[in-house]
Amino acid sequence: MSAISFDDFLKVDIRAGRVTRAEPFPEARKPAIKLWIDFGPEIGEKKSSAQIPALYAPEALVGRQVMAVVNFPPRQIGPFMSEVLVLGVTDAQGHISLLSPDHDVPSGSRMH
Repeated sequence: MSAISFDDFLKVDIRAGRVTRAEPFPEARKPAIKLWIDFGPEIGEKKSSAQIPALYAPEALVGRQVMAVVNFPPRQIGPFMSEVLVLGVTDAQGHISLLSPDHDVPSGSRMH
């Protein structure tokens, strides 16, 4: 992977948000969950499709804080418009584990 400058890194806007709603997404090609995430008054609520049903049930996600890139252009995922990219890492079994703050932070807090 090639190196990027610090200025390049600063262009990626990664924020903490709180899941307000989560639903199964059976129309997706790969198993996924639809998320509605509150990023506070500056950004508001945004939608995302996340390939996370192996480790998470939709009802268990409501109220959870997640980290997401909020300045990518929206992307059509089947009948659903995904507005942010929720961040996660792959575990040893190939499932995506969500990234989140260790402690509660205000919605919309920017990653440093």
